[in-house]
Amino acid sequence: MIVFAFLLIALVVVVAGVTLAVAGGGSEAVLPEAEPDRLSDALPENRPVVRADIDELRLPVAPRGYRMSDVDDVLERLAAELAERDARIAELTAATGPAPAAGPADGSVDLTKAAEQ
Repeated sequence: MIVFAFLLIALVVVVAGVTLAVAGGGSEAVLPEAEPDRLSDALPENRPVVRADIDELRLPVAPRGYRMSDVDDVLERLAAELAERDARIAELTAATGPAPAAGPADGSVDLTKAAEQ
């Protein structure tokens, strides 16, 4: 009977200890809130983005994947730079005139056109 009482008291002490540990024990020593990950090495603001910038870019991970705001910012920046480059390419292409007509894709020579010249 004494052994049973001792085991019962030990069980109550263990359950109470685990409960206090899980619930925080009522002490004020609570861990501080974790700072969320932020984009540490953003794309450069003072120059165009280059391939190395994209290779070095690491987006912070959130509990359910990537932070949508950081991904949206990067995609907006890349879209703007691509649009600017496309406009510049179109401007330069228009300034140089139409591109010469390309020959056959397989590299063969059209003998009828060669004979006419």
